[in-house]
Amino acid sequence: MQNILQHTAFNIVEVREDFPILKTLVNNKPLIYFDNGATAQKPKQVLDVIIKYYTEENSNIHRGVHTLSQKATIHYELAREIVKKHIKASSVNEIIFTRGTTESVNLVAHCFGKLFINKGDEIILSVMEHHSNILPWQILCEERGAVLKVIPINEKGELNLNEYKKLLSAKTKLVSVSHVSNTLGVINDMKEICALAKQKNIPVFIDGAQAIPHMAVDVQDLDCDFYCFSGHKVYAPTGIGVLYAKEKWIEIFKPYQVGGGTIKTVSFEKTEYADGPLKFEAGTPNIEGAIGLAAALNYINEIGLETISAYEHELTQYATQKLKQLTNVIIYGDVANKASVISFNVKGIHPFDVGTLLDKQGIAVRTGHHCTQPLMQYFNIPGTIRASFAFYNTKEEIDVFILGLEKAIKMLS
Repeated sequence: MQNILQHTAFNIVEVREDFPILKTLVNNKPLIYFDNGATAQKPKQVLDVIIKYYTEENSNIHRGVHTLSQKATIHYELAREIVKKHIKASSVNEIIFTRGTTESVNLVAHCFGKLFINKGDEIILSVMEHHSNILPWQILCEERGAVLKVIPINEKGELNLNEYKKLLSAKTKLVSVSHVSNTLGVINDMKEICALAKQKNIPVFIDGAQAIPHMAVDVQDLDCDFYCFSGHKVYAPTGIGVLYAKEKWIEIFKPYQVGGGTIKTVSFEKTEYADGPLKFEAGTPNIEGAIGLAAALNYINEIGLETISAYEHELTQYATQKLKQLTNVIIYGDVANKASVISFNVKGIHPFDVGTLLDKQGIAVRTGHHCTQPLMQYFNIPGTIRASFAFYNTKEEIDVFILGLEKAIKMLS
């Protein structure tokens, strides 16, 4: 593949300058940050708007008539508009701000489950799901007497869609699947998954936490009912997330939590709740988080998601080829259609030990089960070493990572 730097305006030197933390030393070594699947670093453009908010506009939103409140409200609601455009939703009324993917899943499990899940009903997940997209549904099924059904995978980590078709039935009330596996990086064919469910009028929930940083998402084209993601994985602050829900669901769902901001009128006899997403945003929201998320989305759109995707794909291919040259390295999810995540092990060596020695060399990777224990059980392993790349990473960093890995393997063998 022709180097992406040769045919785009993408300038890796300038990009890295936008991320102050990349100048950090770890154990007296330059930081090499390959843990972007857990959380991404923040550019100055995001940090600056947060500082601006707290130094020039800090106020509560929606109910104040004074100038600061009006400014904060405008920027908070502008963030909703930016999210709507980014995922190509049809209306801002379909965009709910949450604390992150986890709260988004819990919100739908609570609201949907209360209305539609009964004894004997079935919810379909996949074996590669993050615990956050398992536990809320599991609790719901336990409470309601419903049943979880699981889409299996093949040895490469790809979903078996033929088995998925067999699982869909009159008992199926919801399908909830991750767009991209946080452990394997495998990109699931969500359009096909949604289309098969729609043939039986079954709603689909998509966990997009690992997809949003790496690719363009069009919720209308997917025709999903729900789509969620976390800000901190897409270069925004922690504690902010998004739940997209088709307006028909927002209209019929009752509030997940209640309190200030969720109401029109309150009396001791009866309360009338707000319309649209505000019904689900109880209390003072993460205002700076929403503003920071908008800045992060604007930032990646200025670079271009197509450019980001191509560059990260190049990094992933390069690192994969380098890893395959090492003896005793096993790569999981080694498929063509994947995001910038490589999950691997070294035969005879525990992943934790490798991760610890890499950290001594200033290289940050993730080790463990990555909150996907059922997936680990499928592969019959305790965990993996996961290197996850962002567009501010470089091939030179990968070279240092490979040398560091070779050193760690030699020390542990």
